[in-house]
Amino acid sequence: MKKEWKMFWFGILISIGFVAVIGVLGYRFDSIELLPDQGASWYYWKLPNKEFWPRLTAWAFYIIHQLLVWLLIYAAQFGDREKRKKHRNQLIIVNIFFIALHILQSHIWYDGLAQDVPVFSSQGSVIVMLILIIIMDSQRRGIFFGKKVKRLPIIGSLKEPVTFIRKYHGYFISWAIVYTFWYHPTVATSGHLVGFFYMFLLFIQLSMIYTPVHMNKYWMFTLEVLVLFHGTMVAIGQQNNMWPMFLFGFATMAVVTQIYGLGLPKWLLRTIQAIYLIGVIVVFGGFTGHKTIDQVHQVLWIPIIEYLVVFVVLYGVGGIQKLVKRD
Repeated sequence: MKKEWKMFWFGILISIGFVAVIGVLGYRFDSIELLPDQGASWYYWKLPNKEFWPRLTAWAFYIIHQLLVWLLIYAAQFGDREKRKKHRNQLIIVNIFFIALHILQSHIWYDGLAQDVPVFSSQGSVIVMLILIIIMDSQRRGIFFGKKVKRLPIIGSLKEPVTFIRKYHGYFISWAIVYTFWYHPTVATSGHLVGFFYMFLLFIQLSMIYTPVHMNKYWMFTLEVLVLFHGTMVAIGQQNNMWPMFLFGFATMAVVTQIYGLGLPKWLLRTIQAIYLIGVIVVFGGFTGHKTIDQVHQVLWIPIIEYLVVFVVLYGVGGIQKLVKRD
């Protein structure tokens, strides 16, 4: 087994260990009194009042973590092979240290960044991360059912905007990961535990830059589809009967786009898509008592938003590049 894969499996074990620590220590937050839930735009797990030390430590540690990650990505991007290896090892150490620090910070002061920024900023950062992945992989697996979009009206070829996004994606995606991690205190609800495990896997991906692990198609597919399970579990925990929207919304992304990067035979692709359609019929056909057929449009809410933003980003980057060239 190559050294990179040994580091990968070591990262998996460390991630499981951190989730176990968060879960075991979760009881220590039981005595903290929180404000009543106030709806979808409200983040429940924050102190009733804004306090100085919780906010200072959360923001200070986040900013230091973020700047170090950006600095190491930059150094690796413009370094030779040996320097990339060195900076990759430094990334691993930095991320492990700050994960442990955030657990400690939560148990001393509790609050994360959620006290000062809206919940949609955390959710939106992860969604944009998934959108950038769709764009970066669009020339390999296509966007819709394996069909590649090579050109768009007005901006023409997508080669340059896709190349630009591939070159600089690490800075935005690392922000999405680090910011979202520090947004939440390390509480031990089922949704948080799944979310933290997902975050730790993304930290592994971040730490394995410029290795075969980072570009492994099965590993990348796993990272994309795990949001399906996390989003569904969080929605189930909120008991608002919106879990089918998250389950089938992200599943739609999987069967329309993501599975086409795995190189599966056609019969297996069609089998997976048939299972997806059967699931939609069972849940939205009224057989489970959760949804009715007139609500089936909910499976398209997430895909429509994500695909729309894909083309907004492509037109934005491509349009700016075109204007710069013209000048």
